[in-house]
Amino acid sequence: MIVRSGYGVLAAALLMLPVPQGAQAQAQTTPRPAAAMDSARAADLYVSDRHEDHPVANYDAHILGKARTDSIFEARSRGVLDYRKITYRSSVGDMDIPAYVYQPLEKRGRNGHPALIWVHGGVHGNWTPNYWPFIREAVERGYVVIAPEYRGSTGYGPEHHNAIDYGGYEVDDAASAYDWLQQNLPHVDPERVGIMGWSHGGYISILAVTRGDHPFKAAAAIVPVTNLFFRLSYKGPRYQRSFSTQERVQGLPFEQREIYKERSPYYQVEKLEVPLLVHIATNDRDVNFEEAEPLVYKLNVLKPHLSETKIYVDPAPWGGSEGHAFSRRVDNDTLERVDSPAQIDSWNRVWAFLGEHLRPFEDPSAPAPSN
Repeated sequence: MIVRSGYGVLAAALLMLPVPQGAQAQAQTTPRPAAAMDSARAADLYVSDRHEDHPVANYDAHILGKARTDSIFEARSRGVLDYRKITYRSSVGDMDIPAYVYQPLEKRGRNGHPALIWVHGGVHGNWTPNYWPFIREAVERGYVVIAPEYRGSTGYGPEHHNAIDYGGYEVDDAASAYDWLQQNLPHVDPERVGIMGWSHGGYISILAVTRGDHPFKAAAAIVPVTNLFFRLSYKGPRYQRSFSTQERVQGLPFEQREIYKERSPYYQVEKLEVPLLVHIATNDRDVNFEEAEPLVYKLNVLKPHLSETKIYVDPAPWGGSEGHAFSRRVDNDTLERVDSPAQIDSWNRVWAFLGEHLRPFEDPSAPAPSN
């Protein structure tokens, strides 16, 4: 016997009463209140789900900008490190991916160097000269670095640009750099390869190491995009148009829920099986703290043995996004670091984390010391 008292009895009784047919019909047919249509607001809010409506870009200007970037890296690298630009086939099999490769001038023997797949950020972003001082530091520490210009990157014409697949095939494009390293650089140890990036690059890095089958031993994600449901609602229609019109998405989160969930690192934390470093900033105006904070807490709860996280409280800003660039403060003219306490701390932690898991100063090719 179930005994109910007070309001519980009344509620149960009311639920058992029949609903008059007239009232039921009225509830189903009551129109929403009439509202005057604001055509300008309607146009601002409209978001297409057609790929042909994907935002266009100045492709020629991007190609010229990429040529300038390549010339800067070639000039800066001369006598400092071994630099070249290569192309490899994505594991998806449908596209060639350009990539930058940076190596020490003096190579160790077989498996003598660890490697980093360094993924650039931005929705339709690209690898820029501002990475230079950090790349130089990585190579000085013994790393081989490869930076893929995955599908959607700018500077390679409309076909490459409009093939953007945020959180989808672009992850395969970036991860495929591992295969090129393994096939072409015998001095790279396939057991000591990590993946890293800022912002969208950090986002790709997390997705790469939360897939079931990957070769990476560690990942570092600085101010990474974490949750596309939150992000698209926060950024609004102008930002949404670059997502909903992608060929393999074609819709907003409420229309393509599973796609957006699969492409949000926040929902992939349970699959993490390798060490991951995440740094975020409270004054980040791109990946807002409200988006990034839950990822840190979830990692600390579910994967405390694998995750190393830090929240930087209002670090010295840089550029229009303030805290989003707190650890990539670089002078545009000299291409040297413009250090702040937070930038120094973050990079010290990144190098220590990568050093622990990828062991850049270890040389397995060196002969064993004689007794």
